[in-house]
Order: sequence, then C-alpha cells, then structure tokens
Amino acid sequence: MTTHSNGMLDAVTIGEAMAMFVARETGDLAAAESFIKRIAGAELNVAIGLARLGLKVGWVSRVGDDSFGRFTCQQLDKEQVDHRQVTTDNRYPTGFQLKSKVDDGSDPLVEYFRKGSAASHLSVEDFNHDYFGAARHLHLSGVSAALSDSSLELSKYAAKEMRSLGKTISFDPNLRPVLWSSEREMVKQLNLLAEYADWVLPGEKEGKMLTGYSQPEAIADFYLDKGVKAVIIKTGCDGAWYKTSTGEKGQVEAIRVENVVDTVGAGDGFAVGVISALLEGKSLPQAIKRGNKIGSLAIQVIGDSEGLPTRAELGDF
Repeated sequence: MTTHSNGMLDAVTIGEAMAMFVARETGDLAAAESFIKRIAGAELNVAIGLARLGLKVGWVSRVGDDSFGRFTCQQLDKEQVDHRQVTTDNRYPTGFQLKSKVDDGSDPLVEYFRKGSAASHLSVEDFNHDYFGAARHLHLSGVSAALSDSSLELSKYAAKEMRSLGKTISFDPNLRPVLWSSEREMVKQLNLLAEYADWVLPGEKEGKMLTGYSQPEAIADFYLDKGVKAVIIKTGCDGAWYKTSTGEKGQVEAIRVENVVDTVGAGDGFAVGVISALLEGKSLPQAIKRGNKIGSLAIQVIGDSEGLPTRAELGDF
C-alpha cells in the first residue's frame, strides 16, 4: 500500500453514524431485555470496510456532545478511520437504532431514533476544500442525501467539487423512502446526484424504482446516457450485472452462502469490494467478484460491519 505521510486519503465519505442496539434474543423487539451495542451507518460501514483493507479513509459527519457521539469516535479510532472532519455539535443528539435479532436469513426489524440528529444538520459548511481535495475518491450514498435538505445540498456540492477536481466518485442509492417527503422527490434528487458519479451501484429493485425500467441493461443505460462510466446492479442470488460507457457488459456470479444470518450490510460490503478493487486498478469483473465476496461475508454475522474482512482475511481472493 502507498504511504500517506502527506495527509492524502484514498477515499472520503459523508454520512450519519448511529449507536445500534441489537437484541440478544430473537423475537419481538418489545420483549427483548438485553442488547449488544454496535455502530451503524451505511457510509460508515463502507469507510470501515475500506480502512480494514488498508486504505486511508476519511469520514465526514456531525455527532452530538453525548456518549453515543464519543462511542462513534472511539470506534473510528479503533478502525483507523480518519475523523478530523467530524464535528461535535452540542445542540443536537447522536441518533441511535434498535435492531431485532433474526437467525433465519429474513430482514431484521430496525427502529430508528434519528429525527433532528446532529448528522441531519450537516450542510455545505461541513465541506473542507483542503480535506476533500486530498482524497482520490468520494463515496456517496442515498442515506446522507435523505437526512435533510442541507445534507442533500452537501452531497451535491461535494460531488460537484470532487468532479471538477477530477476525482472518482461512487454512488450507492441505498434507498430510504421513509426519510423523503415523497417517492417522486427521492427519485428526482437521487438521479440528479447519480449523474455526478463514475460508478453507480443500485440494487435491482432500487434501479427499477429510480429509472422505471426492470431489465438490468435498461437500468444501466438510463445512467450511462447521463455520463456515468459504469453501472453495477446487485441482482441478489445471481450476483451482479454490469455495463460500462464503452459497452462492456456481463454478469458476475454470486458466492453461495450456506447460512445467511443477517442481511443488513450486504450492499455496503459489496461497495467496499468494488471501490477498493477499482482504486487498486483492478478490472471491473475482478472488482465485482471482490464485492460479491465481501457481501457474502457480511451476511454471515450479526451486525452491520462485523463481517467486513481485513486484507489478510480477504486472502488472495
């Protein structure tokens, strides 16, 4: 890996961190009496995953002046994620969530307590030109875009600035319809954001919701026509399908998993694999293969980032 004595970052991302309490026993959350405390957040999962692979990653956010905010920064230190641009905002709290425990591969129930959180007050003021300019790559997701109007504005501003600096940008739509005023607004804003990206990473259902098309190729063409360089569509059990602006296309098979424990975080794991490999100069099929591999590891454990591998755990894959 390259050394970064000059403060250079491989990647930077913007998002919200929440304390996450995962029930220790399966069943209704109301009946759960004990919980395991973890950290959660889509962009944060990606930052942690990239850092575990040895990349130098910055994560930009706001946290409250509270124990959850301190917990977030402690976890970032542990994971060696740069958080110099995380502001402690003493006016608003750090959000948290409760997550049910499942062991049958179904989606766990998650209850969010994030309204009015410190991160929802992210704005263009949180964009430090020198800090972002020192990064090779920007990763954005539809979650931070959905937090508030000012947070959406920050995502767009960051994308525009990083594009003008010639940096690469990845975008995972990560749809959260409940956070938007309407589905129409969500579709409009996320498609505008996607136009800035080099690599767009929707799930098949997300792609259909955002473009109105159900075939992977039609979904890909929708974004390629707007100037995106590659569209990688997660197709569940089938793995992923991709198409590039040069017309290269194909399917990369999924990695079979015997025991699916918790599906949350699979998409973030996939993004970690794809982004890390592309930043290392690997081919798109190789990158997707790594994405499928890390996604498959993420769903075999409880927790959002627990399954994300170190470089050694990834092996020669």
